[in-house]
Amino acid sequence: MSETVAALQHALQQERLSVTNPRRVVFQALQDAEPQTMPQLIARCRGVINRASIYRTVVLFERLGIVQRLQIGWKYKLELSNAFQHHHHHLTCLQCGGVTPLPEDALLEKQLDRLARRHDFAAQDHQLEIRGRCASCQT
Repeated sequence: MSETVAALQHALQQERLSVTNPRRVVFQALQDAEPQTMPQLIARCRGVINRASIYRTVVLFERLGIVQRLQIGWKYKLELSNAFQHHHHHLTCLQCGGVTPLPEDALLEKQLDRLARRHDFAAQDHQLEIRGRCASCQT
């Protein structure tokens, strides 16, 4: 069993839930993938589990902190939370909707922690999104 699947099993067991086939399929569809829209996730799971199971699983995963939403205007994309992948930030193209993950930057993380402490704020998590236009959409 992979480390991330074991982490999924642990997260579900904390809530007295089991790893069902729909939960495993949705988790695997999100694992090692770019952030996805709900239609993209449904397409990746098509033929294996039904649409309603995908929606129910995503709602559960969001509630448990397994999945997080990336707000892109009035739309959103889904990805596994930092508990299941390396912490990172995003570049989001406002024209094509593409999302590029940015690797964690130690200096930036220290600055964000320092900023939170300066305001006597106990930060637990954060998301940073830089919005603009990707190289393809600039031409």
